[in-house]
Parts: sequence; C-alpha cells; structure tokens
Amino acid sequence: MLGVPLLVATLLAGACGDGGGNDGGGASTTSTPAAGPTAATPSASPSRGGPVTIPTSAFVDLPPELRKAAAQPTDAADALPELCDKEFRSGGRSVTASAAMMSTYKQPKDPPENVPYGTLHQTVFAFEGTGAADYLRRVRGAVADCRSLQASGGTVTVASRPMAGTGDEALLVTVSRPATGLDGSPAQGRSTSQILVIRVVDAVTVVHDQGWEGTSIDAGLADDIARAAVRGLDSWQR
Repeated sequence: MLGVPLLVATLLAGACGDGGGNDGGGASTTSTPAAGPTAATPSASPSRGGPVTIPTSAFVDLPPELRKAAAQPTDAADALPELCDKEFRSGGRSVTASAAMMSTYKQPKDPPENVPYGTLHQTVFAFEGTGAADYLRRVRGAVADCRSLQASGGTVTVASRPMAGTGDEALLVTVSRPATGLDGSPAQGRSTSQILVIRVVDAVTVVHDQGWEGTSIDAGLADDIARAAVRGLDSWQR
C-alpha cells in the first residue's frame, strides 16, 4: 500500500514558523505519481536547513486484512485534527519537512463490496534538535487543557493517555462526540474517534483515525495502527 520506495524531496527555503504556527500545510508543492497502480507520493512542505526527504515507506502500511484502498497524498493542514484549538500544528522552526497521506481501511472479515470501515489521515513531521520531543510535550499539555468543547449537536469530550512501549514516546487521544446519521442529522448514542501521536527519533507522526461517514471506530484497532505507524517511522529513522 505505502511501501513504495519513492522519496519526497523537501525544498528547504526558509521556515514559515513563529514558534507556533507552521503546520507544514501552506506550501505549494507538486506530487509526482509513482509507477504502478497503487503508488502515491505525499506532498512535502518547505522549511529551512539542508535537503530532507520523507519516503512513502514512512507512512502506515496496514496489514493486508485491513487494507481497503491505496493511500493518496493530501495537505497537512487538512489532515491534522483540531479540537479546542490547533493542538496538533507543528509550530516552530525546528520542522525540516512535513507530508500527509489519507487512506481507508476495513475490518478483517468485511466483504470487498462493503464501504470502508474507517479513514486514516496521517501527517509526518521531521524535526531537528529537540524539536520532536518538544512537539510531544506541547501536544500533551494542549490536549490536557482541552477536556471538552462545544460543537454542533452537543458536547465533545477529549481524553488522553500515554501509549507505553510505542515508539520512543506516544500519546493516544480519544474523542467522543454526539452521533450523527449519514445525512448529518442527530442520531442516538455517541461516535468515537482516535488520534495517535508517535515519536521515533527525530520524526513524529499524527494519525487521525475516524469511522466512515461519522460512525464510531473500533478502539481495538489502535494497537494495530500504532504498530504500523512505528514500523514506518522505524524504517526511515533507524
């Protein structure tokens, strides 16, 4: 799915960062389609310093039983979730590259004709210095300060916890909101989504796992997704 050995070159030409606003999504870059029917190259954004590349292999490559469709490049500004504020924006001049992909997945026993079970919006940031660890620290604090928020339909609640043994450090954020039907109308119950933030060496990935068309995710898949995310970052960073 994403194991294509293509590289995304980042043209580093002056970071647009004031210490809190560079999400890597404001650059205009060109994605070059790869050879083969399922290959896709994520778009990278410019920053500063020497050349940095983010390979497609750095992204989640789900087990075959969970794959639904090939991932496609997207803009980091669209891929990153927002809760009370822009908690997951990278911020700062220590970002040397960023790229994002969107993919869909299924449950292991779903027949091929079924709609996807969920979507993954994944962003990968490359940092220099202590930037990756600093980013995790900022995200933990920002999410801890955002326990609930008001949205159309009612109250959204936010909970977070460390993911022990995942990468060099990781955070799992669980978001619960009033359920809606496929047409957007209110429905009974609540819908749950998850955000995984994982650091491996000098890179961080943010994976936003959402159910298809506003449905609830299977929280039990978080470990599978986290392992796939770590494998991708490990293949690039170690």
